Amino acid sequence: MRDPSDAQSQPYVVAHDAGEPIWFLGTLMTVKATGDTTGDAFGLIEQELPPGFATPTHIHHNEDEPFYILEGELTFHCGERTLVAGAGAFVFLPREIAHGFQVTSETPARILQFNMPAGVERFFIEAGEPATEGAQPGPPDFGKMMALAAKYHMEIMGPPDHD
Repeated sequence: MRDPSDAQSQPYVVAHDAGEPIWFLGTLMTVKATGDTTGDAFGLIEQELPPGFATPTHIHHNEDEPFYILEGELTFHCGERTLVAGAGAFVFLPREIAHGFQVTSETPARILQFNMPAGVERFFIEAGEPATEGAQPGPPDFGKMMALAAKYHMEIMGPPDHD
């Protein structure tokens, strides 16, 4: 990560249908902001998630993860806590605590995922694959994801173990 005092953030806009689309774990992520555009303050990703999707349990050592739920319902597991959040809800997951989430609505979910400070959005870009128009995602490459986790100061504890 570069020294934030060296960064020169500039005003900009990313349209609702713009950003860098990435397939990650079979879901569509659209990177809206990176450390390069925010002076390393934060990254922002919009995610489209199918019903039942669950993340592996993992720990971020560098970033806190706030989420804003746009559509659907998700159940978050963070340490010993279980948090249920629907459209319009805000969820904060602090770094250094094992966490994950699952889409519990019968409809797809759409969320905004912030990463503070920036950095982990680069993990998703590197571990995923570009989502070109008309292309469908390939099978998740868990080996690649596990190999990259340490580079981005993450621990992946294992497959999803949510309800």
